Amino acid sequence: MRVALIGLGFGAEFVPIYLHHPEVEELTICDGDPAVLAAVGDRFAVASRAASLEEVLARAEIDAVHITTPIPLHARQAIATLGAGKHCACTVPMATSLADIRAILEAQRRSGRTYMMMETAVYTREFLMVREMLRRGDFGRIQFLRGAHYQDMENWPPYWRGLPPMHYSTHAIAPLVLLAGRRMTEVTCFGSGIMRSELHEPYGNPFPVETALFRLEGGEIAAEVTRSLFHLSKAYTEAFCVYGENATFEWQQIEEEEPLVFRMGEPDGSRGRPISTQRVRAPDRADILPEQIRRFTRSGVYDESDPHRSFLQGGGHGGSAADITAAGICAHESAMKAGERVEIPSFQ
Repeated sequence: MRVALIGLGFGAEFVPIYLHHPEVEELTICDGDPAVLAAVGDRFAVASRAASLEEVLARAEIDAVHITTPIPLHARQAIATLGAGKHCACTVPMATSLADIRAILEAQRRSGRTYMMMETAVYTREFLMVREMLRRGDFGRIQFLRGAHYQDMENWPPYWRGLPPMHYSTHAIAPLVLLAGRRMTEVTCFGSGIMRSELHEPYGNPFPVETALFRLEGGEIAAEVTRSLFHLSKAYTEAFCVYGENATFEWQQIEEEEPLVFRMGEPDGSRGRPISTQRVRAPDRADILPEQIRRFTRSGVYDESDPHRSFLQGGGHGGSAADITAAGICAHESAMKAGERVEIPSFQ
C-alpha cells in the first residue's frame, strides 16, 4: 500500500512506523509549513513530499491518506479523501457535529473505501490486558464502567482554546464501548467549573470540565465519563475502569504507578464478602504486530526533546467511530442544556 501522512506535528511520530511497516510500499509526507516538511523529510530520508492535501489527492498512485491535522479540519479533509477514491484514516475526533459524521459516512458509502478513526486508547497495553480478562470471564457480568481524560491545554495551538471537553472525549469513551460490546444510547451531562472569559469565545463553551452519565444499549449498564481541558489541577490521564461482579479493573491515580485489580472472594460468614487487591502490570503486546515495527511499542519518538504525551503513555499509543464520537457530541449538547437528557443517534 502507498500511504500519505498529512500533518507533521503530532503526525511525525508515525513516519518511522510507516517506513518500516512490511505492507507499506511508499510513504508520502505532507505539511503546509515548508520548514516542517523539509525537516521531517530530511530526517527520515522521505523522498515523496507534498505541500497540500489537494496535491496528495491528485496523485493516482496514493492508496490511503492518514490525517493528523487540527480538529476543525478533520471532517472536510476526510470527506475530500474519500471523495478522491482513497482509503482514509483520521486522528480523533472523527468530527464535532452530527451533521459532519453523517457526511463522512455518506462519503464512505459512495466511495466504497475504508474509513478508520485512529482511536489509540483501544490499543494500549491496559486495554488489551483487560479485554483478555473479559474474554476469560474474570469480571463476570459488567456492572458499571468509568472513563476519564484529564489534560491541560494551556499554550497549545489556537484551535484547542475553549474546545468543548466532550468534543474530544473518544479516549475516555471508546474503551468502555468496545469492552461492553454495545453503543451508548442516551446521556445526561453537566458542565462544571468556571473558565476565563476569552476561552468562551471560539466555541461558545463556558465549561472547563464536563462529566456525563451514559446509558448503554440494553439498558442494564451505565457509564460515567469525565473530560477536562482547562483550569483543573490534575496530571495528564487517559483512564478507564471496569467494575464487574467478580472482579474490577481500576486505573491508577498516579500514572507512574500500576493499575489495580480487585477480586471478590467466597463468603466466609462475615458481613460482606472478602475482596483482594493486587497491583498489576499490563504486558507489552508487541507480539501482535509485524516483526518489523514491534520496537515502536517502546521507542521511536520523533522529537525526543518534546515527545507527545500520549506516545509516552501508550508506549507508541499503545464499535463504530461514528457512535463513539456522537456520544461526546451529544454529551456536550446535554451540558449546554443544563443536564437535559439527550438521545444518541445510532450510526450502525
